[in-house]
Amino acid sequence: MVHRNAPLSETGRLRLAQCVIDDGWPLRRAAERFQVAVTTAARWSARYRAEGPAGMADRSSRPHRSPNQTPTRTERRIIKVRVIRRWGPARIAYLLGLNVSTVHKVLSRYGLARLRWLDRPTGRVIRRMHSPHCGDLVHVDVKKLGKIPAGGGWRKVGRSAGSRNARADKSSGEVDKYYRPVRGYHFLHTAIDAHSRLAYSELLGDERKATAAAFWLRANAWFTEHGITVEKVLTDNGSCYRSHAFRDALGEIKHRRTRPYRPQTNGKVERFHRTLADEWAYARLYTSDLERCDEFPRWLHTYSHHRGHTGLGGQPPATRGPNLAGQYN
Repeated sequence: MVHRNAPLSETGRLRLAQCVIDDGWPLRRAAERFQVAVTTAARWSARYRAEGPAGMADRSSRPHRSPNQTPTRTERRIIKVRVIRRWGPARIAYLLGLNVSTVHKVLSRYGLARLRWLDRPTGRVIRRMHSPHCGDLVHVDVKKLGKIPAGGGWRKVGRSAGSRNARADKSSGEVDKYYRPVRGYHFLHTAIDAHSRLAYSELLGDERKATAAAFWLRANAWFTEHGITVEKVLTDNGSCYRSHAFRDALGEIKHRRTRPYRPQTNGKVERFHRTLADEWAYARLYTSDLERCDEFPRWLHTYSHHRGHTGLGGQPPATRGPNLAGQYN
């Protein structure tokens, strides 16, 4: 590969050498004509005289000898520790008494996959699923989210106060009216398109089969309204997704399930729930459950239309949605 700042390409080198060798140009004249040094013109002319046009190709810059290269035995030890223990360069270097950069260079030279590309239990390279079109695959899952008591949860009032369901006023013995607990959970049902990362999500009261089936009917209608025809749905093996009600709600849509105890197979919706928890559910200290619930639709709009997604080259999911604004109904 020609260096980006190189004054001559392979074709330019051949023309320079032909001017000197075939046409009899002086080296200084050829150097001025091609805007290079005289020594450069002499080097390419000599290589053309010895090897012909084939000598104009780039050569490897690797040295013929590397006396300070890491011994083969040490490289094998590094690779063995990486394969067996699946450690990073820093831990391997500490174990073997080497420099971290040395271990990193050995791992790179042998093309070993990065740890974040590996499945930790098996050590195999993770095969990532890519859907070429919207609707080819939609990931569906449920996230359980605890409700916030009035006045704020333990993140706001502290663990000692938040761990109590009610606090009695020491002087009157009455329950503080500004601190009334809210028991229970929200069940966040989510359907996310694998290609565009467009997400449809609802806060519901349970994860029973009738609730999951009704949620999918609304989610499918939402995708259809925005120009996405769903062909396959991927879920885990939860009881609500193995029910006849959910099967009937899917209709002609193909239903795929993840392998047991393999949540990474449904990784796109799992990652969405993690982002949701970091940027909405626990992003700030809410004073009530209602306040957090009111913020959810605004955050979901920001996620779809304005928040850059690393899996989409920094663009929001709306850039891949065919009819997100609903103007083509």
